[in-house]
Amino acid sequence: MLTLLDQLDKGTLWRSPGGIHPPEVKFLSNTTPIGQLPLASTFLVPVPQVGENCTLIVKVGDKVLKGSPLTQGTSIWHLPVHAPTSGTIVAIEPRVSNHASALPVNTCVIKADGNDTWCELAKSELENLSNPQMIDKIRSAGIAGMGGAAFPSHIKLNPVSEIDVVIINGVECEPYISADDRLMREYSHDILAGIGIIHRLLTPKRIIIAIEDNKPEAINAMQTAVMQSGLPAGCIRVTVIPTKYPSGGEKQLIQIITGREVPSGAIPAKLGIVVHNVGTAFAIYQAVTQGKPLIERVVTVTGNNVGKPGNYWLPIGTPVEHVLATTAFTPEPEQKVIIGGPMMGHALANIQVPILKGTNCILVPSSQEIGTTPEEKACIRCGECAIACPALLLPQQLFWHAKAGEYDKAASFNLKDCIECGCCSYVCPSDIPLVEYYRIAKSALKHSADEKQQAERAKQRFDARLMRLEEEKIARETKAKEAAERRQATMTGTDKNAVAEAMARIAAKKAAAAKPSNAAPSVDTVETTTSTATPKNQAVAAAIARAKAKKAAQANTDDADLNHAVNVEANHAPTATRVVTTQEAPLTQKEKVAAAVARAKAKKAAQQLDNTPLETSETAASAAPPSADTDKKAKVAAAVARAKAKKAAQQAQANTGDDLSQTVTPDLQSTSGAQINASTDVEAATDIDDAETIKKAKVAAAVARAKAKKAALMATAPDLESVVKPEPVDLVQTKVNMPPIENTLDTVVAKAETLSPSAALTTNPIETAPLSSEDLKKARIAATIAKAKAKKAALAHEATTSSDSSVSND
Repeated sequence: MLTLLDQLDKGTLWRSPGGIHPPEVKFLSNTTPIGQLPLASTFLVPVPQVGENCTLIVKVGDKVLKGSPLTQGTSIWHLPVHAPTSGTIVAIEPRVSNHASALPVNTCVIKADGNDTWCELAKSELENLSNPQMIDKIRSAGIAGMGGAAFPSHIKLNPVSEIDVVIINGVECEPYISADDRLMREYSHDILAGIGIIHRLLTPKRIIIAIEDNKPEAINAMQTAVMQSGLPAGCIRVTVIPTKYPSGGEKQLIQIITGREVPSGAIPAKLGIVVHNVGTAFAIYQAVTQGKPLIERVVTVTGNNVGKPGNYWLPIGTPVEHVLATTAFTPEPEQKVIIGGPMMGHALANIQVPILKGTNCILVPSSQEIGTTPEEKACIRCGECAIACPALLLPQQLFWHAKAGEYDKAASFNLKDCIECGCCSYVCPSDIPLVEYYRIAKSALKHSADEKQQAERAKQRFDARLMRLEEEKIARETKAKEAAERRQATMTGTDKNAVAEAMARIAAKKAAAAKPSNAAPSVDTVETTTSTATPKNQAVAAAIARAKAKKAAQANTDDADLNHAVNVEANHAPTATRVVTTQEAPLTQKEKVAAAVARAKAKKAAQQLDNTPLETSETAASAAPPSADTDKKAKVAAAVARAKAKKAAQQAQANTGDDLSQTVTPDLQSTSGAQINASTDVEAATDIDDAETIKKAKVAAAVARAKAKKAALMATAPDLESVVKPEPVDLVQTKVNMPPIENTLDTVVAKAETLSPSAALTTNPIETAPLSSEDLKKARIAATIAKAKAKKAALAHEATTSSDSSVSND
């Protein structure tokens, strides 16, 4: 049985699945030698072009020479970018990219000086270089795959596994491209020199130069160069393969040459195979021997709308617009400019984009060549796309999932194995741009993968930050602990006593704060607090303790005296008193009239009986100087008066034996000190048969309240005797001429505020009866309702009878 190497030596070939045979138009560009175009005035150099992010080592205004590096990086995936010509960097800004999306990319804009001056090149002899040195020179030169994929070449040349077969790809299967064809014709010896470097680095058992049978001149040139290369006999050979698209694909070419299929998700190196392009071999030779970086490449400029089609050496960064202008480009309406071939290329949205390391063709077809873009129709499930797929995929399923946005499901059908050759779109009878859908799905999956990777990196940075903060915290605590130990070791006896005293003071302060504010500190606490303190601190602590004890004792004594006085007065009163608030019974017309008469009589009696007691209390109050005892006595008097008023009202209720709805709500908390309204404070609805008894109770209650309020007023302003002393009142005075008592009290309060501002600022001079807010609210509501009903009854009575005269003369 023949081995793989034996089959390679015999020239055995295998068939690859799928593929198509589009018409070839290579004759437009492969008949003339590789030319040179004039330099552009401005070059656009995107950074980075291949690999990971890099760091710019130039800035705006810097002058650069041809071949000088513009970027640097430490990652193995980084490929430096070099200046394509000499000139000045005029801008570093985002510019439109040479991509189907036309997304902006950071770009160095170089204004050429026209001299095209090279920087100093480090030429070397192969015999003087080691393998690592050669790989470093290849990486420093920025060599990438020239077939279109632009994969870093130094990674392929330093594999982790042993390589048995190296395939040099000279197939160039696209219908229009002829750059590799002309390169093999004109630079075959340089290509073989580059292949010799690859052989030295990888030491494969066989090197196969694969060329399609539609390039006879290139085949002859390469065979001649092989015989003159000096490589070991039988190690390298030229293999001619049938013309079929896309036989130039890496995995497809491996299957044709070796019969092996690269597994999904794997790379050819795992099979011991490496594939390099002929243009890459030429660039490796120039980089290692002459020190030239990859700053130019051969590009095919073709199409019926180009006046000078052919292959040209174009510096990296040359604008496409300049290339078309110097090749006699004649555009049509809705002209398309395609980067790459018609099968795998993409149309540009803007021709102000640069030539890149992977750009091998600029196609400018006429409308007759490419035709108008047909309208997309519904899939008829013919299966032609599956037959034409060289990767043995299921294009229909990929299309359905990609169109529905189900990118994960599309990935489950090995979407990443699609080489975007365009065979499925080429054979589709419904004119569905399948490759465009696949590209969108791949971009979405790549974006999602990048986001996950960024999130994972952010999580790692966050975890590292937390760990760093924890380590810093532990270090600070350890440092503080060591410092405390050092201080404690150097402390004297006096310092230790001071620290102990400070700790004791802090503990005593916390204990005092935990106790109620009005409670006097115990002897034990004071002794504990001052036991370890200095004499000065002991004196301060003792003074504070005495002040707190005195304040608490005085507050307790005042409360006890007030309660005792109220209890004594309540015990000597005729009956107990309480506030009664009941639901009011409906009043008849006769009862309403009687209530009005009772209120009038009570009001007059209160005015008559209030003169002498008021004067007496005022005189007594003015005689005594304002002190704490006077204020306390005033409070006791007010409490006694309230008790008497409540007892009188309850006695009246007990005598009638009927339901009595009465509200006795003395308003003793007003800031003005004294404002009395008899009709609001006391309202009652009683039986008409016992109206005289109710009247007496009301009069007694009103008199008691007035006395209490005036006594409170005198306690706060004892020097107002001459002001509040009332004039004699004629009891037979009419209702119109007699001033109501509440007006008189208002005048007294106003004068008191004028003469004694400090007294006006005193609020709540008298302690009120212990009533809840709910009881007080109910009492006031009942009083208001009774007053309104009584007023309405009085008005009705005055309109129908002549009882007003009897009321005024009673």
